[in-house]
Amino acid sequence: MIVVAAALVWLTLPGRPLGAIERGGGGPPTVVLLHGYGSNANDWLQFEQAWTFPAATRRIYPQAPLRGPGGRRGWWWLGLEWYVPPGERLPDMTAASPNGIATAAAMVRALLKDLEQPIILGGFSQGAMTSAEIAFHTDQPLAGLVLIGGTSVNEDSWAERFASRRHLPVFIAHGRNDGVLSFAIAERFQQRLKASGIDVTWLPFEGGHDIPAEVVAGVNAFVRRVVQLQSPPERN
Repeated sequence: MIVVAAALVWLTLPGRPLGAIERGGGGPPTVVLLHGYGSNANDWLQFEQAWTFPAATRRIYPQAPLRGPGGRRGWWWLGLEWYVPPGERLPDMTAASPNGIATAAAMVRALLKDLEQPIILGGFSQGAMTSAEIAFHTDQPLAGLVLIGGTSVNEDSWAERFASRRHLPVFIAHGRNDGVLSFAIAERFQQRLKASGIDVTWLPFEGGHDIPAEVVAGVNAFVRRVVQLQSPPERN
């Protein structure tokens, strides 16, 4: 069945797996990064020369199932304008339950089940939202979570699983001048995670809705730290 939503087309073909671009060794670890809305998996390839992950790291860049013109993709029909409060400029999705996010999360989990552990999952913008949905709405085994330029969705629902994710390292980066998703909401969300006892690395930066070099460096350091945490202690 094909459902048309504005300029994008949602393919609801039962059992259709996500496509993905793969780079690197055979792992472990496995780093899975979800692109943002209106982008596609190829956009992650610009960072391939900048990643300094451990040599064996397998990198997986899934393609979102929502298709649009010019190769644009989405994880679900976003419609940010629906979530802008009166008198505000940016959307607030902290109490929202958008249609499609659970389906997108399930499709990503179907891809993850065949990947070698440990898995570090993350994404940019809508990809970050989808990654957080998996982390805080499921029991998916994860070694680390990377959220860049995202926002919280149905946050109180996510918070019900914060205690069970207390040992999950989380990296969050957000531009102070982001004109798409609120910096203030991201900052408050990371504070709430920290207050719940979650190991959060918070990287605010002087930029917009993008992934600058300092964030790439931050992700590199985070992945290396997660790998060290996963490594068994050396015996004397």
